[in-house]
Formats: sequence, C-alpha cells, structure tokens
Amino acid sequence: MTARPPSIALVSTIFGLTYLALAFGKVPGLRTDRAGIALAGAAAMLACGALSMREAARAVDHETIVLLFGMMIVVAHLRLAGFFGLATDRAASRFYGPRTLLAVTIALAGTLSAFLVNDVVCVALTPLVVDLCRRLERPAVPYLIGLAAASNVGSVATITGNPQNMIIGSLSGIPYLRFTARLAPVALIGLTLTYLVVAAVYREALGESPRAPRAVEPGTSPRVDRRLLIKSGTVVLATVALFFAGAPVPLAALGSAAVLMLGRVHPEQVYRSVDWPLLVMFAGLFVVVHAFEAHVVHTWGVERWRPLIESPVVLTSGLSVLLSNLVSNVPAVLLFKPLMDVTPYKEPAWLALAMSSTLAGNLTVLGSVANLIVVENARRAGTEIGFFEFLKVGVPLTIATTLVGVAWLSLVLY
Repeated sequence: MTARPPSIALVSTIFGLTYLALAFGKVPGLRTDRAGIALAGAAAMLACGALSMREAARAVDHETIVLLFGMMIVVAHLRLAGFFGLATDRAASRFYGPRTLLAVTIALAGTLSAFLVNDVVCVALTPLVVDLCRRLERPAVPYLIGLAAASNVGSVATITGNPQNMIIGSLSGIPYLRFTARLAPVALIGLTLTYLVVAAVYREALGESPRAPRAVEPGTSPRVDRRLLIKSGTVVLATVALFFAGAPVPLAALGSAAVLMLGRVHPEQVYRSVDWPLLVMFAGLFVVVHAFEAHVVHTWGVERWRPLIESPVVLTSGLSVLLSNLVSNVPAVLLFKPLMDVTPYKEPAWLALAMSSTLAGNLTVLGSVANLIVVENARRAGTEIGFFEFLKVGVPLTIATTLVGVAWLSLVLY
C-alpha cells in the first residue's frame, strides 16, 4: 500500500516555521542555532512523508557541500601558515595613513574574498584589524565596517567567493571563467564605492594626521610557518588556475584540500577551522526547500509568472535584496530555484541573483554571516558596532552597488 502524500498545508507549515525561525536565528526558549533549525525542518519533512530518505539524499547538492568544505580546508592551512597575519602586518608597516589604511583594508578583504570564502576571510582578518587599529591608536569601527562590506562586495566576483555563489554555480552550470568575467567588474566598482561611502560617513575619524604604528611587542609579531606558507600558497595558486582552466570546481577544491592534508599539520587544528554548522545548515535547507518545491511550488504555475520570467535581472535583484535580509541570503537563493527553472533567460537571472543576494548582505548587520562574524569578533575584542551604526554605511552602499550591478548586467553585452 502506497503511503499517502502529506497535505500542502502541512508541508507549507513546516516550511514556513523553518524559514521564520531562520529569519530570527533562534527559537524562543531554546538554544538552537540556524543549523539546528534547518536540521529540524529537514527531519520534519522526512517524518511527515514529504520525502523518502533516498529523495532527501538526492536533494542535497553534494557539489556545493564538497566545494565549501574543500575551500574551508584550504583557507585553514593559509591561516595556520600565518598568511593573514603576515599580509596585515606588511600592510600596516607601509600604509598607515588613515585613508590609505582604509583603502588597503578594503582592497585586501575584497581580493581575498573573491577567491576564498568571505566568511572565513572575516574570521581571520577581524582580530588582526582590531589589533592593528590599537597599534595605530585609531578608532576601529570604520575599518571593521569596511572589512565586512568589502568581504561581501569582493565575494561577488567568483563562484568561490561565498556560499550562495557556490550554490548558484552548482545549480546554474555557469563556467567559473564566464561567471567571473560577468561579475568581477561589478565587484571592482563596488569596492571603489565601498571606500567612498565609508570614507564619507567617517570623514572626521579618518581626517586625522597619520601615525606610524607602535613597535610590535616581542613575541607578538605574526608567527609564520614558511614551509607551510609556501606549500599552501602554491596550492591556492594552482587551484585558482584550475578554476579558470575549466576544471570541475568542487573536484579542484577537494583535490587541493587533500594535497594540503597530506602534510605535517595536526588534523585537529584544521578541523577546528571548518564551519561544520554551516555545512549542516546547507544540507538541511536543501531537503526543506526540495520538499516544499515538490509538494507546493509545482501547484503555483510559476511558468505563467511572466514579469519575473521575462525581466529577470531587475525583478530578481529587487526581490532577492528583500528576501536576503528577511531570511539570510543562502535560504533566499534556494527559494528562487523554481523560477530559474522556467525562465528562458537563465544565465542573466542566475547572475542577477548571485549579485543581488550578495550585495544585499551589506544592508544590515544581519544581512550576511560575514557581518555577524566581524561584529561578534570585534565585540569580544572590546569594540562595539551597533545595528544603526552599521546602517549608516549599509543603506547607501547597498543601494549604490545594487544599482550598479543591475545596470551592468542589463546594459553590458558579452
């Protein structure tokens, strides 16, 4: 006897409660996080019969999980080698003027986030920027907000820049080189706008005369493992070359991670740098969204939504900015998959979604995980960045960069 499929109302309720909890980031009275929420939502979909265990396993986009995991391993080795500390220290010794240092911070964060996962870049750079500002006796807030904003903007450029781009790269099948060719100019213009907006908002704090950094106390200079730095740096360059050469992106990332793990670094040190909750959240969301799509979305007749289908760049961008700030950008991206399946303009639609969902992360502190990483790590180090303080940069920057992105994708032909 075949099991009776669950009702649309039941699947919709599970989906709605899961996304509502994701929007708040917690469940009242419980200590669970977004990973636990996504896991509970996936379990509920399985329990009600919306998906079988085999269907749930097929719903998880394994390429995205593998790519994200591989890049986390690669970045962990760079961090253990002392790359981020060395890069920050060298920048401080040469560019310590207030505005020059802001430009270098934005350029460094944006460039690294273009090829490495922006969340991990923020984990590595935030404490270094706080320490650098103390040595220079400068207020840290402008530089930290610049770091968070630049990591979001810079990550627009490539498939490996952030988690939502990884999902889009896997689902869309757009080659790495073509993705970069279309969106790297948006990232470059966006980083320029990031500097201009932060410099304008904090013009008084950045108008002070330059101060040379205080001497680094003995024993506090960045520790560099030169052998590991050379090895991990070589592997990163080879990995990026493979990406641009057209190699399967998840396989290249996993292969690079495997090469680095065959070394003398203690594995536990590397595993501590892997964001396991993020991987769990991804797996759970894939299951929840697939069940919702299979039992609910297919009844909506999305193929008849002509405005969204025929004008994907403008409308997709506007909707994704809104949704990304309601439920975070990764869940928002997954919600758009049914529309992407029916639009005849798939590549522009996917690229617009990648661009806008990422740039939307700069609107508020809650807009992206990268923002939360910077704010929380700064708070632990004694620097508070308030919600409204972030808005002073976030609102004008999100509007300006999104408009630039929409204009670029709409008007520039390739």
